[in-house]
Amino acid sequence: MNFVVQRDGRTATAGDLAPLAFAGHAHFTAIQVRDGRVRGLDLHLERLRSASVELFGRALPEDRVRALLRTALADGPADLSLTATVYSPAGEFTAADAEPEVLVRTGEPSSGPPGPLALAVVGHERFLPAVKHVGEVAKTHLLRRAVEQGFDDAAFTDRTGAFSEATIWNLAFWDGTSVLWPDAEMLRGTTMGIVSRRLEALDVPQRVARITPDDVPELAGAVVMNSWTPGVAVRRIGSADLPQAPAFLEALHRAYDSEPLVTP
Repeated sequence: MNFVVQRDGRTATAGDLAPLAFAGHAHFTAIQVRDGRVRGLDLHLERLRSASVELFGRALPEDRVRALLRTALADGPADLSLTATVYSPAGEFTAADAEPEVLVRTGEPSSGPPGPLALAVVGHERFLPAVKHVGEVAKTHLLRRAVEQGFDDAAFTDRTGAFSEATIWNLAFWDGTSVLWPDAEMLRGTTMGIVSRRLEALDVPQRVARITPDDVPELAGAVVMNSWTPGVAVRRIGSADLPQAPAFLEALHRAYDSEPLVTP
């Protein structure tokens, strides 16, 4: 299969990539492409725009970003994973100003793990939680520690003890009637955005709620979601088991599938 790594729309060389190998001042979005098209393209573009303004004080024109995505997709397979990373060529550890550039890479498509998953409870707050930025050593470190303790992954709580998100996932809970989104500072994922607006269109109840580990035994279900999938079942959080919730999972997947695929 013809997957690519492109820097600003051209094939990236080793010389292009060397300065970026250890760069941590950048942000990105991860996309699953199906039949050459994307769900929630507007959410991905807005994520790149707002994060660029936050990190660099400016954003590339949307038409430019879409053209770079199309270039990367042009000769590849119909189904793939794509990551678009925006960075400053001036590098990190400097206040130098430069026009942002985009590194796009593609690879095998993914639909995530089958689950159900067991999540360790870890107190952790990400820096700039609303930005999907790179260089987050804590995520991998905490994931590995969770696995060493017999879990599959980790769910984060903030300084107040409320759940926010997981390592590379958003969290969603089920009370038997409504979808519950954590009330905390976190990265609002594109899949979370797709599911939320589609649940509303399907008249599935949802609300934002503060949820702590003490609340888990009273919940009727939980999932994690990211660009791979709108829902992987969670069977345990910390020491508390969770029931299977097939209706919850079905509602999330139905909502996600109702979002149209569009061409970048």
